[in-house]
Amino acid sequence: MTAPTVTPLPTPPTRQEPDTFSDRSDAFLGALPTFQSELNALGTYVETEAADVAIDASAASAAAISATDSASAAAASAASAGAVLWVSGTSYAVGYVVYSPIDFQNYRCIVATSGTTDPSIDDVNWVALGGGGGGLTEQTATTATTTQTAIATYVAADYTAMELTIVADSAGERTITKLLVVHNGTTASATQYGEVSTNTVLSTYDVDISGSDVRLLATPASATSTDFTTKENLFAPLA
Repeated sequence: MTAPTVTPLPTPPTRQEPDTFSDRSDAFLGALPTFQSELNALGTYVETEAADVAIDASAASAAAISATDSASAAAASAASAGAVLWVSGTSYAVGYVVYSPIDFQNYRCIVATSGTTDPSIDDVNWVALGGGGGGLTEQTATTATTTQTAIATYVAADYTAMELTIVADSAGERTITKLLVVHNGTTASATQYGEVSTNTVLSTYDVDISGSDVRLLATPASATSTDFTTKENLFAPLA
């Protein structure tokens, strides 16, 4: 709605100019009813616009609160998945899981870094987690030897236990294995409670602690190239 206009009043009369006093008086008094009507219309318009602005401001405030609540919920969800908030300039070791303050998704460090680029836009040092397969995070590795090899690592201080599902794939054959892992900061222990193969078992598994990391170790049955995918459910220490 366009703001109503108010017609300017004519020149008011003045006793200093007696020759025009009567004519100006008639014109000035005659314009007052229209002036009053137009001024009232303008006042109503301003009042209506002010009410609309107040409604818009209230809606904007509610939207801002909702957005803040959604961001908090997303951050809490990321944290409950075992991730911590990424902080610019902080040193992160390979295997560390953080969540981005931009999109609140989880990312795993793949190159030790203390960079200032958010993980959501840094695909050199970070890889996004939570892809297909139930929303769990995952790590991948490939071996071409029968030597025991670390195929996944977890920062011991950040995770007290892990539930791991490992798929080994070699020359068209596959084995899926389930492990429960727990540690006390010094020693890591695991139990295997499920395994299915399309033919023969492709690998055996163990865990240990090396430096600050819990490692998942695979001993492939063959030197033929074997791909490992480890889906993981991580348990952070209780606050």
